[in-house]
Amino acid sequence: MGPLFLLPCVSCVRRLKESEFKQNFIIRRCGTLDSGKLPLYVYTVYIKMLFCFQISYCSVTKSILEAGLHPETCMSYLEWAESQLAEIELLTSMFPTVEELEFTDQLALAELRDYVEGSASTGGPPPSRPQFLIKQKLDSANTEGTLFILSCAYPSEYPSVLPEITVRCPGLSRAQQTQLQALLNAYLMENCQGEICVLSAVEWVKDNLQLFIDKSLLEAPAPKKESASSRTPEVFSRLWIYSHHIYNKSKRKNILDWSKELGLSGFSMPGKPGIVCVEGPQSACEDFWSRVKVLTWKKIMIRHREDIPLDCQSEDSRLVERIDSLRKFTGFEEAMFDPHGNRGNHMDLGQLYQFLNEKGCCEVFQMYFGIEGR
Repeated sequence: MGPLFLLPCVSCVRRLKESEFKQNFIIRRCGTLDSGKLPLYVYTVYIKMLFCFQISYCSVTKSILEAGLHPETCMSYLEWAESQLAEIELLTSMFPTVEELEFTDQLALAELRDYVEGSASTGGPPPSRPQFLIKQKLDSANTEGTLFILSCAYPSEYPSVLPEITVRCPGLSRAQQTQLQALLNAYLMENCQGEICVLSAVEWVKDNLQLFIDKSLLEAPAPKKESASSRTPEVFSRLWIYSHHIYNKSKRKNILDWSKELGLSGFSMPGKPGIVCVEGPQSACEDFWSRVKVLTWKKIMIRHREDIPLDCQSEDSRLVERIDSLRKFTGFEEAMFDPHGNRGNHMDLGQLYQFLNEKGCCEVFQMYFGIEGR
């Protein structure tokens, strides 16, 4: 059974009695649930929201005109923000505890609410974007207690554009997780353009994650013993990743969090272009790349990679010491080099070259930009 989403119809907003508000809903169907079976608490949430909306609508419009701004453009952002807040209210009612729904940026949520209610500037959407985690467990016989997490971030233009949704499940292999993410992205692209869709994503993951886990249980090979001579030696890797740009705060946070989680060193440079370098055990580097590449990017690629076979096995006590000796970076950091430009999104490439030169990898500069640094 899929969820129903209710949004206020902006063109119908006027001073209405509470009984009339139910006739001014746009019902967006994402499943098979009949509108007559809509839970009472959902009506209550949205009737309250509509009363708040009709009070603020006139004051917002007046502020736009007084500021000399184009009403159609501003109201598009306002309508998008209203849809975002409506979905957040619905999610909060369905997932009331922090164990189910966790907002990672409370300030962004407050700014969105102020913007919709008309107490914030109407010149454009708030600079911070709502980000949150939805945590759910499967409850079937084979998957009881299996946890999955949806990391969600709203672009300013959502729902006219898709949100950024990343799914994580410790119960899946890296390859399965990558495949599940790609299928989710394809589903959202095909079915959810122009619609609020986080609940649809949750339901889709529940249905399809069950299939992935059932398949992995059937295909799991019997464990076999390996002799010491047959084990593959470990490999140290360094990946130089190039992106058309890295602006989004959620992506930047993921890059920092994932590198720390996987024990990788290196750096990331946000802005345009975006550069990421990670180094460490090859398996960890590949895991990092599989997570990053499935996010929504205009362009992203591995520009250059370095792979160095190690003369020790994974259980060898010398392995950590050998890997650390090959690292050119201490820990992982986000590096900024005198940001400039209209949006402060361009870095000083001369400073980047000096930074790379100090780390002993200045030759990569030419691989990225096709010119020699100085």
